[in-house]
Amino acid sequence: MPQLKRFAIFALLLLAGQAATAAPDFDRDVAPILLSRCIDCHGGADPKGHLDLSRKARAMAGTDEGPVIVAGKADKSRLWEVIAENEMPPKKPLPPEERAILRAWVDAGATWGTDPIDPFSRSTDKRAGRDWWSLQPVVRPSVPAVKQGGWVRNGIDPFVLSTLEQKGLPPSPEADKRLLIRRLSFDLTGLPPSPAEVDAFVADPAPDAYEKLVDRLLASPQHGVRWARHWLDVVRFGQSNGFEHDEFRPDAWPYRNWVVDAINSDLPYDQFVKLQIAGDVLQPGDAAALSATGFLVAGAFDSVGQGQISQVMRKVVRQDELEDIVGTIGQTFVGLTVQCARCHDHKFDPVSQKEYYQLTAAVAGVRHGVRDLPLPREQVAEAKARLAAATAELASIETPARQKILAARGGRPAEPPPALARWDFRTGGKDQYGNLNIHLSPGARLSDEGLVLDGKAAFAAAGPIGKNLRAKTLEAWVKLSNLQQSGGGVIGIQTSGAVFDSVVYGERQAGRWMAGSNNFQRTQDNGGPADTDAAQRFVHVAITYADDGTITAYRDGKPYGRGYRASNVADYEAGEAEILFGMRHSPAGGNRMLAGVIQRAAIYDRALTEAEVEASSQAGSDFISVAQVEAELTPAQRDRRRGLVQQIEQDAKLSSGTGGKVYAVSPRPPEPTFLLVRGNPQQPAEPALPGGLAAVAGVKADFALAADTPDVDRRAALANWIADPANPLTKRVIVNRLWHYHFGVGIVDTPNDFGFSGGRPSHPQLLDYLADELVRQKFSLKAMHRLIVTSATYRQSSRTNPAALAIDADNRLLWRKSPIRMDAETVRDTVLALSGELGLQVGGPGFSDFVISKARGTITHEYAPMENAPGSNRRTLYRAIARGARSGLLDALDCPDPSATSPRRAVSNTPLQALALLNNATMLRSAQAMAARIERETTDVEARIKEVYRLSVGRVPGDDEVAAAKKVVEAHGLAVVTRAIMNSNEFLFVE
Repeated sequence: MPQLKRFAIFALLLLAGQAATAAPDFDRDVAPILLSRCIDCHGGADPKGHLDLSRKARAMAGTDEGPVIVAGKADKSRLWEVIAENEMPPKKPLPPEERAILRAWVDAGATWGTDPIDPFSRSTDKRAGRDWWSLQPVVRPSVPAVKQGGWVRNGIDPFVLSTLEQKGLPPSPEADKRLLIRRLSFDLTGLPPSPAEVDAFVADPAPDAYEKLVDRLLASPQHGVRWARHWLDVVRFGQSNGFEHDEFRPDAWPYRNWVVDAINSDLPYDQFVKLQIAGDVLQPGDAAALSATGFLVAGAFDSVGQGQISQVMRKVVRQDELEDIVGTIGQTFVGLTVQCARCHDHKFDPVSQKEYYQLTAAVAGVRHGVRDLPLPREQVAEAKARLAAATAELASIETPARQKILAARGGRPAEPPPALARWDFRTGGKDQYGNLNIHLSPGARLSDEGLVLDGKAAFAAAGPIGKNLRAKTLEAWVKLSNLQQSGGGVIGIQTSGAVFDSVVYGERQAGRWMAGSNNFQRTQDNGGPADTDAAQRFVHVAITYADDGTITAYRDGKPYGRGYRASNVADYEAGEAEILFGMRHSPAGGNRMLAGVIQRAAIYDRALTEAEVEASSQAGSDFISVAQVEAELTPAQRDRRRGLVQQIEQDAKLSSGTGGKVYAVSPRPPEPTFLLVRGNPQQPAEPALPGGLAAVAGVKADFALAADTPDVDRRAALANWIADPANPLTKRVIVNRLWHYHFGVGIVDTPNDFGFSGGRPSHPQLLDYLADELVRQKFSLKAMHRLIVTSATYRQSSRTNPAALAIDADNRLLWRKSPIRMDAETVRDTVLALSGELGLQVGGPGFSDFVISKARGTITHEYAPMENAPGSNRRTLYRAIARGARSGLLDALDCPDPSATSPRRAVSNTPLQALALLNNATMLRSAQAMAARIERETTDVEARIKEVYRLSVGRVPGDDEVAAAKKVVEAHGLAVVTRAIMNSNEFLFVE
């Protein structure tokens, strides 16, 4: 052995001897060394050298060559030998003090502690443990002492100033008032201040002028529009499914509007969190709370994968869907990448694989879907009262006329059986018996005869059927356009893209009525009756479904064949089907649609008997038309009747209790959740019950819920765990997000990751001060905005300081207010505002700048400027976001892909941006409109140039700038100047 190595071992022996007086404690002294230095290689499923040091039995067993630890004898232990000779760890030998601890431990008998070693016990230089900074309780720090106390304006400033003073850096002076109002206006509303607003603020001598400006901007409806955009970035909000088909979601926009309204109303942040996870549970019957759950399903949705025939693939897709939901919840609210524990324990943070599946179990009932928006109970009650009064008045007008007509005919028709719902398409759809709405396709129309279908794409759907609705009999009165058509579906049930259990005309046998099912494949060749007059009169057709699975088809009240129901009825039984009039399906080989008129229809929640079907058929044989009734009325009665019909139709919709649709959580009973070995759905291990993360201090991870707990209780427990005032992560994450958007970078520069792989806080005490203040302010985000923007830290100028740049080039110490480039949406909104064309309407469904095309089953969204379409001049937040629809201007300015969460937008500097700002149609049109606007206001060239500057950058130009611009105006016109200034750094960057 070389002399140097002998000396090193001798020195280690001396150190070990010194440490031997007190045997090392395994959990306190030894385990952290093994955890940070050894177990990365010598642990897990496949440890190097077959040596596993994470468990006592395996560690003592050693390798294939024998034991490596001889208790009480370090000199005989192979483990000590490789450590002493610097063989292990191979790249970074242990420091002397750690070697001494390991030797003393072996010599003292290698007593083991926690078994296996808890990888989350404490933080190391390779991973975070339960003692990680962000997981600890928030404690309000004491205010640090500072030398420049006169600079301090509120509680934020001492924390910033003390750090600057420690580095010998002075803060920057306060920005001038013109810059401050521009900064505040863009920051709080995303829009520029008008010249009049700038002048008024600059001229206001009041000591609280700045604070009054802050309050005015926070009270503006545009504040919610501005900050909703930030939130939608984080929650990956899009209005289409993504993936191969990228189907558009026409009912996704209510979630966006809810976010705007929540911010404007200053909804407390803890409630803001809870409603997005469990709004439909916590406030049932509340349309806004239901819309809030659009958060959970705002991401992409693999509709193709969901329809896979392979059960294995469907399971994989479902696990991917749950990972998206759990990952978004984790990153958005608690700043942890919990989704990294799907296949194994988190490599860097104290999140076990079991805990990942506990969170998955909490949202196991979450599904994508469209739900009815409930109306307020008071509004529904009022509508029902009006409906009853209008129906009674209508009957008082119509009854004498009907009795007169019936008397002339010789009697009253038979009464039909009581139906679940009836429609008379000649009176606009649903009558007083109906309780389902009719939705006409573009190819369908209502006439005096009924519902006219063109045989190509026309249909009307009465659905979807609710979970408590079971249609057991369908009937309709139909008159065909011709007798040569084939496969014309009249009425039936559709689900999952397949039409089954329907009445069709001409299915393989021309001129005959048949019972069809399973995508128009008949259950049996019934040889139905030939029809020779179905084009001259309305024929009654019906189909019944018995509980034993038998279907019976009828024509004019008489049965003509029986068969058995289709096998693919699972969705129908779960309440996910629709009643269709005229089939909305087109398999290869023919259009398979009905060409004709459906006069009336009804559905029943039981299978009618043959006698009841015949009675129903006869009851409609002597139907009195609207035209006949109105012929017996006076002109005044006719006008009143038509008004009542219109009122009944409107109030019937309101009486249903629904006011539109929303793409939101459509919960189902949660499926059993298991820990999946390596994340493989085919390898379930132990069951997982709903729960949180044990490493988060202050809140219990055990939700105390059983395996059969319904979805409502699971999501409520998760929402309460996250929003608990004692949860330190939730508070720290949101105040850091606010800071990030106000300053361009957060106190933690990774807003979605407060774990080991994320950034470290530049001002940890300030972060905890803000988190504590949030609770003291009753979770008011507007109060936190006010606190931040009224601080001296925020009000600093953006001027550079060479000495400070040399020490802190990234301005992490906040010695100035860094300029922030406008994001893509703000650029578009601003140029529209400067043009005078920006619409400031808040709410509603928004506008689209793309068209949807379909080819070979794939949906694409092609950019199609819609400058003249209604609403296209609105703020960009209201632009419908299809994941496959891109905008050249917005993309060039780093507008993120909505398929993934974007806690920090990229800020690039590319030639494409300059080209887009110069040549994009929106920029050109806005520059021209701005010039025309100014030219209408004044004829003086210099005055026009000054107004361009005042509108665009909030200041008056210098004489040299006016002179230069004047030459351009005289040569090329004012629009060239407006276009140029829209491309300037002073315009694009907010100082």
